Amino acid sequence: MLKKQALIKAILSSSVFLSVSFSALSETVIIVNPNNDSAIDAKVAQRIFLGKEGKFSNGKEAIPVNQIADSPSRTDFDTTVLGRSSAQVSAYWSKLVFTGKGIPPKEVQNDAEAIALVADNQDAISYVDSSAVTANVKAIPLN
Repeated sequence: MLKKQALIKAILSSSVFLSVSFSALSETVIIVNPNNDSAIDAKVAQRIFLGKEGKFSNGKEAIPVNQIADSPSRTDFDTTVLGRSSAQVSAYWSKLVFTGKGIPPKEVQNDAEAIALVADNQDAISYVDSSAVTANVKAIPLN
């Protein structure tokens, strides 16, 4: 019985370690159209995605594209760049919509849809897992 408990404990510990290791390997990056020559960093992205900034540094309109609230990239982006949980970001936008002071960014289902939208629109900005980046977009690391 003792050996069985020790084995179960070892398996659980290993699975937790592996899930942490895999999540550490993923990194969310900001993506823009390859023709976008603006200076963009995490602070600029934060202002754009919170509706505080509507233009890139080159003066062109910035169109933020979020992923759905339960996507891993969205969760990481909200926490890392916006400094809030996805629930807090949702509440923030609900307040702005209710008071007529803002419209939340368009949402897509996943990394592939975000890449496709940004590749087709020079003014779009989004984020994806770094492993999903293609040559159709320009990736900007968050750190």
